[in-house]
Amino acid sequence: MSVSETVTRNQATSQQRCLQVANQQTNPLSEFPEFLNFTCSQNDGTDLQLKLQCKRKADMDPKLLKWAFKLAERNVGPQYRACSLGWQPKIKQADLNKPWARYLVATDMTTKKPAAYTMFRFDLDYGRSVLYCYELQVEAEYQRKGLGAFMMKALEKMAQHFSMERVVLTVLKNNEDGMRFYRTLGYEVDEMSPDKEENAAYEIMSKPMF
Repeated sequence: MSVSETVTRNQATSQQRCLQVANQQTNPLSEFPEFLNFTCSQNDGTDLQLKLQCKRKADMDPKLLKWAFKLAERNVGPQYRACSLGWQPKIKQADLNKPWARYLVATDMTTKKPAAYTMFRFDLDYGRSVLYCYELQVEAEYQRKGLGAFMMKALEKMAQHFSMERVVLTVLKNNEDGMRFYRTLGYEVDEMSPDKEENAAYEIMSKPMF
């Protein structure tokens, strides 16, 4: 075996070990208390306070999963319907119920109602160990307050802690606000994103963690 083959094999082994450790965690956010609460000022002078919880799909209340689906339908359903993918509710529901899914959920501490969520996974993506963010959805009344950026920072912190190479996500090309949001956080079109010739309705974006 050549030196390069040995290095590649050792890297793959290291990646698998990191993924195994990450996926064994019941609550990977527990190491970072600074991301368990989010506070921002309201226009009326009061503070908006939310708590964040990291849950496996098996620990998600069915009502919470139903809310997540409805929020996704409200937020990105129109963009899906306007592109070649179309809005496919059964597929979206199946995706949200994947047994491997992890959720980061933000709940308003005053109203006790969910305000936002991300669905993510620690995975191997084209030979790279990544934290893959499948969804980030924020209720309209909580948008543009820094909550979405805060939740992405929480994902990045977990990715760094477990030695993931990148945070990767998919965003529809016609979701201009979403594309702009991720770019402001340092995400760029990933090398594995479809070529222009493929005329895909989405881009894969990523951000290196080291």
